[in-house]
Amino acid sequence: MKLRILLTADPMIPVPPTLYGGIERIVDGLLGALRTAGHEVCLLAHPDSTAQAEARFAWAVAEPRSIGDHLRNTLALDRAVRRFRPQLVHSFSRLAYLGRWLARDLPKLMSYQRLPTARTVAAARRLAGDSLQFTGCSEFITGVGAQAGGRWSVVHNFVDCARFDFQPHVADGAPLVFLSRLERIKGAHTAIEIARSVGRRLVIAGNRVDSAEGRAYFSERIAPLLDDDRVRFVGAVNDVQKNTLLGSAAAMLLPLEWDEPFGIVIAEALACGTPVIAFRRGAAAEIIRDGVDGFVVDDIAAAIGSVAALPALRRADCRARVESCFDLGIVQRRYEEIYQHMAHR
Repeated sequence: MKLRILLTADPMIPVPPTLYGGIERIVDGLLGALRTAGHEVCLLAHPDSTAQAEARFAWAVAEPRSIGDHLRNTLALDRAVRRFRPQLVHSFSRLAYLGRWLARDLPKLMSYQRLPTARTVAAARRLAGDSLQFTGCSEFITGVGAQAGGRWSVVHNFVDCARFDFQPHVADGAPLVFLSRLERIKGAHTAIEIARSVGRRLVIAGNRVDSAEGRAYFSERIAPLLDDDRVRFVGAVNDVQKNTLLGSAAAMLLPLEWDEPFGIVIAEALACGTPVIAFRRGAAAEIIRDGVDGFVVDDIAAAIGSVAALPALRRADCRARVESCFDLGIVQRRYEEIYQHMAHR
């Protein structure tokens, strides 16, 4: 059964994003796959979004800061529903933006890419009843959300394998890479420590955080260690540059200091054949098979030891992991199963 679906993304970043924007990439990829499958899809997102859809609407406030801003965005979603008349709303934005439609029979799927707020989930579930279901991008996220009740399913994030070139071999002495936002919780400073301890070159890529804390972190913990040789910072990268960067690396380092909900960059690295060494936080162990696609470690010492063990891994196993579990087509079909169940409940 072909459906009319309204997809919503957070208002802050266009769909698709030019550089950083994990959730926006998921929405863009899913939108295209659903349309190819024959569904009619409408997008509600940042006003600069360029993703192709049957209809496209913009949030009223791209960077909401006040209750009034959020109310205006709630009204923007209401207008989109009334004009497009979807058979199902799939939200990757704020649950509260569903507004009065929570209490209506219209099927609604709320997908979480971050930690759910138990009080918000419980309140929405009481209003919506069976018309509202939830997904989490990992078992970790779903487990947290399910504590507030409601029907939850795990639908992992994905990458489009066709957009990433598998590199079966890398040069001797290939660098390690760190790719993420440049903030403390992502662990770039620890990646530098690991690389220097094993005498390997490290390429750091990602966008700097424009806040007092973000600027202080970069100037105090990262900049003094950059030398454009052993430790090099290349800034934010686009899709083409990312493909080259990840594919030419011996491994990606992700020494997290927070519970990453999924970590799309892990799947992107694996799609290129590049193993990942990550700290055991959040969903990392759901994506990486320890000793097969990389290593999931508990501390710096274990990460240092893992670098020496990289030659034992097969880059083909990294690619196969993504193709079998985290490719766009697999995740698209999983969402379609949920849609059909909700539309026929």
